[in-house]
Amino acid sequence: MVVGVIATLVFAASGLALAAPSAALTTQSAPPLAHVDVIQLTGLIDPVEADFVSHAVAGAARDGAIALVVQLDSGNSVISQSRIDAVASTVSSSPVPVAVWVGPNGARAYGAAFAILRAAALKGVSPGTRVGRAPPPVPATDPNPLANTTLSDSEALSQGIVSINAPTLGDFIVSLDGRSPGRDAQGAARPVLHTAKVVQLNGEPRRQPTVDTLFRKLSLPAQLLHTAASPSAAYLLLVIGLLLMVLEFFTVGVGIAAFCGAGCLVLTSYGFGVLPFRPYALALILLGILGYAIDLQAGVPRVWTVVGTVALVIGTVRIFAGVGLSPLAMAVGVIGTALFMIAGMPAMVRARFSTPTIGRESMIGEMGVALGAIEPEGTVEVRGAPWRARTNRATPIALGAHIRVVAIDGLLLEVEPEAGGARDARH
Repeated sequence: MVVGVIATLVFAASGLALAAPSAALTTQSAPPLAHVDVIQLTGLIDPVEADFVSHAVAGAARDGAIALVVQLDSGNSVISQSRIDAVASTVSSSPVPVAVWVGPNGARAYGAAFAILRAAALKGVSPGTRVGRAPPPVPATDPNPLANTTLSDSEALSQGIVSINAPTLGDFIVSLDGRSPGRDAQGAARPVLHTAKVVQLNGEPRRQPTVDTLFRKLSLPAQLLHTAASPSAAYLLLVIGLLLMVLEFFTVGVGIAAFCGAGCLVLTSYGFGVLPFRPYALALILLGILGYAIDLQAGVPRVWTVVGTVALVIGTVRIFAGVGLSPLAMAVGVIGTALFMIAGMPAMVRARFSTPTIGRESMIGEMGVALGAIEPEGTVEVRGAPWRARTNRATPIALGAHIRVVAIDGLLLEVEPEAGGARDARH
């Protein structure tokens, strides 16, 4: 009985072993799916993104993509008209059909972005988007030049500017199915795109994508440069770089602040090299930082602080021509600079150069001069360094009056007027 069972198992195993190679020979892997390449163009179209479009077109053709999809959201550009025309020509003559989708909700396609949209073989928008403000020169044959106006998504559809209204990028790719992308640069008709299939889902026909989606992104250095070419980023990098240089100068650090500040200014130089800025406004920003630094050296906010604040505000408002600086960036730049230079920097300077806590009591009885009115707090100069001080009497101490240190509370000196004060045993 046992021998029979063993024989049966051996026979079955032998049969499986013989059948396995046959099964391996008949199994075939599924053919790879076709794919579309997707790139995103956001913010101001600058030289980095202009080059990105050219590289993406070449990459899509090299990798055998059936289409290149451009997700677009841009309100302006900082490239020349000839460069805009070159990018539009690259899109229109691409060996791979280019489809442009303005999205997501609330996106825009103005100026150079509209030129790219108009040059694409297939065009779509998302609900809530706007397109228009075509850059000059507008072709005379264009029925809707839109040189100074914009259209909503529904208006763009009704006027034939776009042919697809899709709420998401995935819906747009599915909507490309069955559409003809026109003719290539040689005039030959391109094949109809197949990007979806109809399936039954809960008893209803639905279209599902039948292509892979491959996202192409800017390299990290290119992303950094593109960010630096944003007006708000370029402005904030300028202010931060200058403040870090001031910090390094007054605290005589080990160079970390100066190194970071130099990095910010290098990125700023690229941004300002691309963006249309006003030189006089840049000079006013530099004057503003200098004004704060002069009063920081004096130890108390005075006239130069007011001059610096006014110069910084005017320079900030007027820094760029034709492109907008966000209100948040302006507020952060102006208010942040004032707080840093008036409140933050004096505390850091005192902490850097003040006498160590141990033995600080030796300052009691020292004489000094009021650098500003002390009523009840202000700034005094003791041992050649500025200190925050507080009078221990009800009577204010006038600017320039001689004072005596009577107590110390952390980094705050308690002082009294020299005249009428109790003299230390040493005086």
